[in-house]
Amino acid sequence: MKELLKLNIDEFKTHFLGEVILPDDAGYDEVRQIWNAMIDRKPALIARCTSPEDVVQAIEFGRTQNLLISIRGGGHNIAGNAVCDDGLMIDLSLMKKVQVDLATNRASVEPGCTLGDFDKVVQAHGLATPLGINSTTGVAGLTLGGGFGWLSRKYGMTIDNLLSAEVVTADGSQLHASESENSDLFWGLRGGGGNFGVVTCFEFQLHPVGPNVLSGLIVFPFDQAKPVISQFAQFTETMPEELNVWMVTRKAPPLPFLPEDVHGKEMVALALCYVGDPKEGEKLIEPLRGFGTVLGEHIGVQPYIAWQQAFDPLLSKGARNYWKSHNFSQLSEGVIDAIIEYAARLPSPQCEIFIGTIGGQTANVSPEAMAYSSRDANYVMNVHGRWESATEDEHCITWAREFFAKSQPFASSGAYINFLTQEETDRIAFAYGATWNRLVELKKKYDPTNLFRMNQNIKPE
Repeated sequence: MKELLKLNIDEFKTHFLGEVILPDDAGYDEVRQIWNAMIDRKPALIARCTSPEDVVQAIEFGRTQNLLISIRGGGHNIAGNAVCDDGLMIDLSLMKKVQVDLATNRASVEPGCTLGDFDKVVQAHGLATPLGINSTTGVAGLTLGGGFGWLSRKYGMTIDNLLSAEVVTADGSQLHASESENSDLFWGLRGGGGNFGVVTCFEFQLHPVGPNVLSGLIVFPFDQAKPVISQFAQFTETMPEELNVWMVTRKAPPLPFLPEDVHGKEMVALALCYVGDPKEGEKLIEPLRGFGTVLGEHIGVQPYIAWQQAFDPLLSKGARNYWKSHNFSQLSEGVIDAIIEYAARLPSPQCEIFIGTIGGQTANVSPEAMAYSSRDANYVMNVHGRWESATEDEHCITWAREFFAKSQPFASSGAYINFLTQEETDRIAFAYGATWNRLVELKKKYDPTNLFRMNQNIKPE
């Protein structure tokens, strides 16, 4: 069997223009490694694609050899579905072109791009689209799961700005998907994850942003968490769409604007970004400083690109990560109390609980307009467990699960598919809500054998 597979791989290499990496090859361990160090899988081979034609060849090989297939874009997804054991890993990370059409304010983006790759090109023209908060995140995975970031209150979800996609489906067909062509596939791609094919190019609508924005952090002592988070909840319900404020509670990292005696102690931070005239933004954010005793702040006008990279040091590759997430339409006293209770006993210095504020334009789309349906989610909470050693696994995971259960009664419908871990298959239908049945039918049409199943899987049954 191994000899036959070896012969088949040799034949595959003669048609494949990218790079094929096998377990004994130099670079194998580096290429298979992804962001979450809890994932340590070993594919039988890695096909590093450089073009849509390479993707077609790789899918054809995987299908005919009956191999499990995983798709890697940025490799940042918490569930680790980018890499599989004993199968074929299709690696798109070499496909990193970004092209901007200034006549239409549109960008064409290949699937290996990170947010940093994308922002660097489009921000040269003072343009952007809503894409996450961490520059090392992959554009492809973030987009296919819905996508949101600092700009979402003003300009919507990432998928609300997706205009078209080039897709290779399970049978090797190359399709253009948009509102006017293969519209059912386009509907499913906008939130359906990698269930329907491999996207080889995304086309986004761009918006004027920056290149400088008012942004930064305000830090409060943890013993004032209740009034600070309560006022945050009230403030974010009525703030203008140009302003976004998120909340995070964790142990304070050694930030230079914080007193040394605060480092390593629990704190509450408000992170903000204002897309508009900074002078107007300063007036709008002034009330935030009155939420409590400010331990330190670092707010100013800086490049949007720099703000997109601000949290990269806290989200670097190589740590062990475990997430749990809820959507909320509002932040009730019950969930605020639960946040404070569990933030008071963080199991590691890197663990945190954050509330990402969306709403605004994200709510102005019908729940059934595309696969992502959680349009009543004004807040997305992530319980971010993060630590260094496997000996800490049980303690940190238990903490995250217990807090998830404690906060669940206050959550709204649906869940953000990009924040689900590999074990949460029982939450996939719940996450999609009103669009689930249509997604199953779409899966039957475009991937009836479930070739693409290394994902938050929609089974064709």
